[in-house]
Formats: sequence, C-alpha cells, structure tokens
Amino acid sequence: MVDSAVAGVSTSELDVSLERHLGPPAKLLAKHLNLHTVGQLLNHFPRNYLKRGELTPIADVPVDEEVTLIARVQSANARRMRTRKGMLLEVIITDDAAGGIGQMNLTYFNGYGAERELLPGVRAMFSGKVTMYRGKLTLTNPKYVLLDDDDDNPDYVNKPIPVYPAVDKVSSERIALAVGIILDTLDPAHLIDPVPEAVTRRDKLMSLAQAYELVHRPAVVEDAYRAQHRFRYQEAFVLQAALARRRALTAREEATARPPHDGGLLDQFDARLPFTLTNGQREVGDVLAADLAGDHPMNRLLQGEVGSGKTLVALRAMLQVIDAGGQAALLAPTEVLALQHHQSLTRTLGPLAEGGMLGGALDGTRVVLLTGSMNTAQRKKALLEAASGDAGIVIGTHALLSENVRFFDLGLIVVDEQHRFGVEQRDLLRSKAAASPHVLVMTATPIPRTVAMTVFGDLEISTLTELPAGRSPISTHEVGLAEHPAWIQRVWSRAREEIDTGRQVYVVCPKIGDDAGTGSEDGSALELYQPDVQAAPSKQELNSVVELYGSLAEVPQLESVTAGMLHGRMDPAEKAAVMGRFNDGDLQLLVATTVIEVGVDVPNATLMVIMDADRFGISQLHQLRGRVGRGGHAGTCLLVTSLEADHPSRERLAAVASTTDGFELSQKDLELRREGNILGASQSGGRSALRFLRITQHGKIIEKARSDAQEIVAGDPELGGYPGLVSAIELYLNPEKEAFLERG
Repeated sequence: MVDSAVAGVSTSELDVSLERHLGPPAKLLAKHLNLHTVGQLLNHFPRNYLKRGELTPIADVPVDEEVTLIARVQSANARRMRTRKGMLLEVIITDDAAGGIGQMNLTYFNGYGAERELLPGVRAMFSGKVTMYRGKLTLTNPKYVLLDDDDDNPDYVNKPIPVYPAVDKVSSERIALAVGIILDTLDPAHLIDPVPEAVTRRDKLMSLAQAYELVHRPAVVEDAYRAQHRFRYQEAFVLQAALARRRALTAREEATARPPHDGGLLDQFDARLPFTLTNGQREVGDVLAADLAGDHPMNRLLQGEVGSGKTLVALRAMLQVIDAGGQAALLAPTEVLALQHHQSLTRTLGPLAEGGMLGGALDGTRVVLLTGSMNTAQRKKALLEAASGDAGIVIGTHALLSENVRFFDLGLIVVDEQHRFGVEQRDLLRSKAAASPHVLVMTATPIPRTVAMTVFGDLEISTLTELPAGRSPISTHEVGLAEHPAWIQRVWSRAREEIDTGRQVYVVCPKIGDDAGTGSEDGSALELYQPDVQAAPSKQELNSVVELYGSLAEVPQLESVTAGMLHGRMDPAEKAAVMGRFNDGDLQLLVATTVIEVGVDVPNATLMVIMDADRFGISQLHQLRGRVGRGGHAGTCLLVTSLEADHPSRERLAAVASTTDGFELSQKDLELRREGNILGASQSGGRSALRFLRITQHGKIIEKARSDAQEIVAGDPELGGYPGLVSAIELYLNPEKEAFLERG
C-alpha cells in the first residue's frame, strides 16, 4: 500500500473515514488491509491489470496457451487431498457460445476464497493456462473476476481488470467495488494536489482526480500507465520536498563554530605525517574544515572506496574541533572495530594523544575507549576523561549512548558505517551536546547517485575515489568447486604460499558453528544476501568458523601453520587477544566471520579466502576483500562457491571478480536486488513507500523532482504557500518512515 501522503492528500475529502461512504464493509478494509480513509483506499493501487483480450469459446481453447473466457459455474465441490494437507476445489464451468455448449474443469488448491465465491450459477471471467488432465481441458488456479449478467456490453468486456493487493477475507473484486463507490462520489474540488500547479502545467500532468480515475478504472491499459507516470513523479517530488525541507531546517539550527587554529594539533599532526595526502583527501578536508567553521551544524556523508582514507580525513576534522576547544565522539558498530580505531588513532597521533602524560605533547589530547565489556575501573576512568574534557576523542560502541556518559563539550560526532545504526541511536548521542553538534557519517559502501538522492537527500555528500599511494590493487578470482572440486586443494596451497613469504591470511565463513546459525559481531543473526524471490533457495551445507578451524590440522598444506578463530560470540577479551595476536603477526591464518568486514587493518594480510561466497552480497564481498593488500603488498581474494556455474548467485561473484570499482559494483548490486530491499522493510520498517517510482529505472524523474523541490523550498522553506505539499509531507513522516528519511 502506498502511503496516502506520497500519492496525494487532501485536508478534507481524502481524510474522510471510509465508513461514511461504504458503511459496514469499511470495517473489513480496516481490519484486514489497514485502510481507514478515502485517501488510503484510493492509494491502494492495482498491482497489475488483467487484459481480457479476445474472449475464447471453451470449445475452441488451445492447449498449453493462456486464455481468457467468460463462463458460468455449473458445479463446485471441495474435498480434502489424500497425499498432503489441505483442500482441493474442483469447479466445472460451461459457456453458451455459438455452435454449442463447452465445458471445462477448474482446479484450486486450498482455494477457500474461490469456494465461497464460485457457487453454481455464478458468471465470471477466467484467465489462465489451459492443460489437459485425464483427457479433460483444465485450468489450474486461474484468476477470475465475478460478473453480473448485464456485463456483456463491448465497452465493459474490453476494459482491463485491475488486480489489487488482496487478502483471503477481502478479494480484489471487493476492493474494486469499494473503489468504484468512492470514485463515483469524489468531488475533485476537494482534492488538494501536492504537486504545484506550475509544475503540472509545465509537464502537462493530468489532474489528481483524473489520475485516480484512470489508475483504478482505465478504459484501456494505456490509461493506467499514463496515470502511473503522474503518480511516479508525485512520489519523487513529495519525497524530495521532505528531504529538502529537512535539510533547510537543519541548516537553521545553531552550532558552535569550530574554526581552524594555526599551530594547533591539526598542524602538528599534518607535519608528522610520513606521506602526502591525496588530492581527494585534501579537497574533502577543506570542505569539512569550512563546514566546521560555520555556526550551523555540518550534516555530511563521507563515502569512499575501501582503503581510500576516510578515517584519516575524519581524524583531521576531529583535531580541528579539539583545537577549537571541543570534543569528538567516534561511534563504531562493533567492539572489534572500536578497539581497532582506538589502537590506530592512538598509534597515528603518537605523542599528540598523550596529553598530560610523561613524554606527551604539551598541548596534546587523549583518546579513550568506551565499550560494554570494559570492567568497572576502566569504565569509570573513561567516563571521567570524557566528562572532564581531558579526552578530546572518545571512541566507543553503543556504550557511548548510555545515560551516564557525559561530555565536557561535544562538538563533532563521527559515525562509522552509518547503516549499522538507527536514527534513535544517533539522536541519543546528539542530545549529549550543549548545542547542535556537527555530524559526519561515513560509509565504505559506495552509493549510486539515484540512491544517494533518494535516501540521503538531506545530507551533503562528499566522496573519496582515489586510493592513497602504496595501496596495491586486489586481484579477485572465483573458485567454482562444482565444476572444479580439486580447486579447494589449490586454495590451501595458495594460502601456504602467502604464509611462507611472511604474509598472513584471512579465511571468512558465513556462520559461526553448526548450532549457532549465521553470526555477526554481536552474536545476532547476520543478514546474508537474499536473492530475488524467484531464485531457488540453496540447500548447500555452509562452512562454519568453528568446524573449519577445527579441521585445519587435517589440511596437509597448512601443516604447522599458526591459526586462530574470531567470531561475535567469543568473550570480548578473547576477541581482543586474538585480534592482537593477528595484528602482531603471531597468528599466520585467521578464520573469522564478517566481524572483520570493516575497519580491521592488518597491513601484512595479503590473501582472503571467502568460503560460500555466494551467501554474501556484492557490497559485503567488496568490503571484505578491502581488508587485504593494505600494506603495500599485492592483495588477493578467492571467492569459493559450491554452486553450479549457471546458478543466479554466481552472477554476483562474477561481478565482484570483474572489477574493484565500488561504484560500478554498487550499481550492479542495485540492479540485482529487489526494489523493496533498497527502500522497503529493511530501511523503512514496512513495505516500500515507492509504489511506482523505481530508483533503478527513474533517475531522470528523481533528478527533475529534486530540482523542483529544492527550488520551492529555497523560496519558501516553511512551504506556507503549498498546503497540499505540507499535508503530504506530514502524513508521510509517520514513525515508520521517519527512520527512512533520517537514515543519515
């Protein structure tokens, strides 16, 4: 169901209760489809249209072809199935076509709705594929539309039949009947269009009333397509207007300016750098510096390839804030990543991170870590340093969000891998600042332009594309065990070759153990890639960290190799110890889940073996392989799969192996995923709010809508002159959709 705010609202007619128009039947729509108002019903659009086409007499129907015919139910009998649970409904239909009476059998499996409606004497239009069963013409589970006896006029017969998203208790036909009653009584004068009149004139868009009429009761299917085009632009426009207004309102908030200070920590840090910043790092750094110097909060998304140096750019921004008297908080999604950040930043800053300590810089600061697994003494010390201001940088996981965490002067929030956090978590951290803090969110998952415009339209976006000097390209190869079973031995030989040259190896598995399911860092279920619903589910046995680690001793090629394992259900101290040993080179091979997906930086690791690689998405595979080749030595990633070469999931692996361009891969990922996975339940808490708009296909419409919305908001930030648009935005920003619009 499309939210009424997206496809058009009114302050009167569309907000009226359905009960006023439909009476008792409205209760069924409310109970089973959550449709309560006129607008909600009218925006419950048909999911497709059944073309009646040329009606075929039963006697002339071709076998193995799709047909549409009008017939009368002669008999209907339901019985329990013998070999499996459920009911079988057998219906016999007849027609009175010229030349004689034809007869056909219909079969419905668990057709409870059909059992109620297809009673003897009922006339209906049936559509489906004809087969022969026991010498009789048969339709299995055909679609049907009930007809009155006076529905034979040519105009009616040629009209397409709208098919609505329906449930067992409320059929598509019942929805169509209710929609017809509403349309017959709708007063166009009471519809307030969210799209400004100037835009509808410019683009020759049909009126809102006409669009509702044609999308629900088209004379020909082309009418419905024209109406869908109107609603498609409208969805894009209302969404972009909501984002533009949010952006404008954020820009009005007051923040403490944090301008650069000559000779401060930032200048000292830059002077200590043993390398030259890339042009991209320098340019993005200048943009951030200007944002931080303003008295309105920065609200920026920094995206960049794996290894492009986002953390360094963020650190320089943090130092600018510290120079101006403020503090920075770095929110990381996992304890492993938080610990990595703490070690990396402390090491990178050197004496600058030892303020007040023996040997530390006189004007240095401190970097503290705060995680849920710290003991009481460690936690108290970290809390004190944050509250007193001694710690200029506070790094932590969700523990930073606790009520007892206080900051002396929180000026900048950096959120790493922002897609791991919800809006409420980010806002909790924002509330710990006296004035609106500057916010920088980072992602190593490149975002296609259309997605950025649609999902992150309220954020300024900066992009790092070039890799720092010394980063070697990563070669990626598919290892198809279905066609080459012996290649697994070559995989382990390749691992031994890397280890013998003094390098280290990651082996990634999709689950922790046989009884633990898939695992993420926090022990919760890992969201593995879900292919298109039409793809057959894989029944392969998945490799697990525990099992594979236990069997390494039996692999001849890995004899005497020092190995360790890492997964989210291990004790935090044990995880830290294992990661520390791998960092120090004591472990030559690490078997892990995706706990090492982001942020983990071991320069000596040069080979990654991803077992059951088909169980991961394109972006995740790209992130994982970014963990190798970080120290100047060439990196290699092996994508091991047991799926057949023609399995749909192999297309993803081929894409990852073909390029290291994250933006090209993100576009491919977008094309392969279902639309709902991008803007649906995983991001908005429910079904996709975009019914007709497809960000994979309608980039030009989104760009036009964005331009129109920004122009209108620039001239009227409060949208006082656009009541229909305000109403649409307010209804659109319900609690479920709030998270969708505030994902940044």
